Amino acid sequence: MLRLVVLVSGSGTNFADLLQRTKAGRVPAEIIAVGADRACGGIETAAAAGIPTFVEPFSAPREAWSRRVADRVAAFEPDLVVLSGFMRLLSPEAVARFEPALLNTHPAFLPEFPGAHGVRDALAAGVTETGASVIIVDSGVDTGPILAQQRVPIEPDDSPDALHDRIKLVERELLASVITDIADGTIDLADHGLEHRLDRPDTPRTAQ
Repeated sequence: MLRLVVLVSGSGTNFADLLQRTKAGRVPAEIIAVGADRACGGIETAAAAGIPTFVEPFSAPREAWSRRVADRVAAFEPDLVVLSGFMRLLSPEAVARFEPALLNTHPAFLPEFPGAHGVRDALAAGVTETGASVIIVDSGVDTGPILAQQRVPIEPDDSPDALHDRIKLVERELLASVITDIADGTIDLADHGLEHRLDRPDTPRTAQ
């Protein structure tokens, strides 16, 4: 069973869905900690479920803040780190400590509409469909290897919130499927050309 640390920034609805799936045995993983860059609903949900939490408020420089976040994550010795609505970019050094066992969901069919405003940008572009993606995080902005994605149609009267709500439903299914596939070996993260060794508190950090 995979040990997961989840990072959130907001209400944590996708995290809450993943938590329910793991508790019900539908995803072979255990969420062992939840971290955030601010006090938020996701932290409250985790605390109510008895899951250890931490908050590392953002402060410049980003590299030092990212190192603190990575240290706190690594202390839990996870098998996989999941960014679930985590709205801060980690430094390349921090990413390298966990890559490729560092996943992110994105509300667009990458490489279309990367960045923090993927839903809004899709609507502004006037396209008829967008999507959801699960990727391995790299040092770019939504540029990592794509593990799963699915199209989501855009309705003529869609608002950003309505579209995002439908995308979230797809994101949740994709994330659950990807984690399950990693757990059972269907997805081998090493196949993506990255040496995987999670940084442990008692082992020297290695550049990747």
